[in-house]
Amino acid sequence: MVSTKIVIAGGFGAGKTTLVGSVSEIPPVTTEAVMTEASREHDDTSATPDKVTTTVAMDFGRLTLEQELVMYMFGTPGQARFWFMWDDIVRGAVGAVIVVDSRRLADCFDAIDYFEKNQTIPYIVALNRFDGELGYTVEEIREALEIAPDIPIVDFDARDRRSSGQVLRRLLEYTLSRPKTPQLV
Repeated sequence: MVSTKIVIAGGFGAGKTTLVGSVSEIPPVTTEAVMTEASREHDDTSATPDKVTTTVAMDFGRLTLEQELVMYMFGTPGQARFWFMWDDIVRGAVGAVIVVDSRRLADCFDAIDYFEKNQTIPYIVALNRFDGELGYTVEEIREALEIAPDIPIVDFDARDRRSSGQVLRRLLEYTLSRPKTPQLV
């Protein structure tokens, strides 16, 4: 059996915890904490008014594919005040999914910048369909986010197991299709 680590990243309230929870075959481990009045000064909940918790460390889930591959999913926190953890969470990952809420594109810029700078980890962009809508075409979003044409962009519903599973499958396909870079000794 082979195991692999992937990262689920993105902005605040984009659907990272929901994605991990929808596909994990084990009860997901989450570090959700109730948002306080003090955090509301920093976290814009106008697009997600029902959001009352936030990830303060990471999410963790597991998914077995075809009995031979176990995928361990690590979800990052979305707020800037928790980004100091990202390097540790990302270490050893074979790929990443950046979850995007198309209603708040600016919230994912930092996650995209992180993986653009860390070019050893391939990533794809997953557009979470809130209320069943995207609001923009995939190409409009690609242009707004300045995503290179070779980076896959997929749309999905983080609440749906099958839809979230397709995102992870697409990440693995993309990761395996990339040329191998020689390891530095």
